Amino acid sequence: MNKLLYILLFIGSFQCVAQKSLDQLLETYNTRSVPYISVEGLRALQMNEDITILDAREAIEFNISTIEGAQCVGFNAFSIEEISEKITNKEQPIIVYCSLGIRSEEVGEKLQKAGYTNVQNLYGGIFEWKNKGYPTLNAAKKETDSIHTFSKAWSKWLLKGIPVFEKNTN
Repeated sequence: MNKLLYILLFIGSFQCVAQKSLDQLLETYNTRSVPYISVEGLRALQMNEDITILDAREAIEFNISTIEGAQCVGFNAFSIEEISEKITNKEQPIIVYCSLGIRSEEVGEKLQKAGYTNVQNLYGGIFEWKNKGYPTLNAAKKETDSIHTFSKAWSKWLLKGIPVFEKNTN
């Protein structure tokens, strides 16, 4: 009888820790202060010369995998001063992304606070981009299936591609 009770408790607890959906995850961490753009929406805009794509991940992540045309702006050392020097048109369409869209919302908020009026956060970040089968590039600008997953815990959200986790050695 004790064995059966143990099994039932184990099964019940396992169901409680089932993976949240991406919607639930982003709802937990984000406020939607920066409007989302879907990966399909970004893909459609990607050929537009007037769009700026900012990668809010750290350089080590960016060097493993990035979306074509993105500029690495980092998260920990993000500088609105450097961005203001590079992007002088405050109405410039700017898409910000990170692994899943959490850090990029914070960077997007800083851009909005600095007066940028056309900022969007890539829903699901580079993980969702890769999960939908869109190409990613490595530091040599060659197509890659390797995606830096920020941490081992976050790698469960990458459904396609090869998860890579390297800690920053700086």
